[in-house]
Amino acid sequence: MKKSKKKILIINIILFAILFGSISFNKEILRPNYGHLPFLDIFIGSLPNFIAAFIISLAFINGVLIRKPKNGDLIVYAIAFLVFLILTIEEFLPLWGASTQYDNYDIIASGLGSLLAVFIYKTIDLKI
Repeated sequence: MKKSKKKILIINIILFAILFGSISFNKEILRPNYGHLPFLDIFIGSLPNFIAAFIISLAFINGVLIRKPKNGDLIVYAIAFLVFLILTIEEFLPLWGASTQYDNYDIIASGLGSLLAVFIYKTIDLKI
């Protein structure tokens, strides 16, 4: 396996472990302990969408940063938009059982997660 492929794979495994751990932490710790508080209820309820959009976008962006393709910016924007679009569709039509009801805040959180991933990509890309 080429060094860049191995690096992409390792980073993505770490990102998905963080995704699983973060969503589990939210479900098992944050929601039961703080879900009754009005402002935190919205935040905690939408946190999985934010984390999913952010980390899934980063997983693809990781490959772009390492391989540096010719149209890297366009690929990153398309990936972030596609992740946001899939999570938004999932909000309307639950595909994987993650969403049980429609929530505007989940869509906003997905958008913010995708945007943060693009921001991090641009920040790293400018420093490289």
